[in-house]
Amino acid sequence: MEHSPYGFSVTLPVPFDTAVADATAALKAEGFGVLTTIDVQHTLKTKLDRDFRKYMILGACNPALADRALQAELEIGLLLPCNVIVYETATGQSVVAAMAPLAALGVVGANPALQEVAREADERLRRALAALESATSK
Repeated sequence: MEHSPYGFSVTLPVPFDTAVADATAALKAEGFGVLTTIDVQHTLKTKLDRDFRKYMILGACNPALADRALQAELEIGLLLPCNVIVYETATGQSVVAAMAPLAALGVVGANPALQEVAREADERLRRALAALESATSK
């Protein structure tokens, strides 16, 4: 698993559509549903007539965690849902990356209840990506 200051990612030896389906299933296994999907390739082509690689943004939400976060701080909805991206890097190879909830929470300040929710969301997203990585390395 690769890490950046704002997220973590795995590179998978699978086609884009498979990566989207597998990512959705791995998120579901960790209690996340995909509420929104943004097809960036289609949007850029339609709005700007610009060609772009296959790239999907998945708005993932774990309702129990979202509820706890909203109870702790009403305006945390500005940082919800957790974004997960899937993009094609080459034929038969894709990347799945997730936002790092702990990093996103850095803009909120010290709120122990939110920090606990972010920790749990972070752990669940990391497990989902690790499961993807493990499943494709067999």
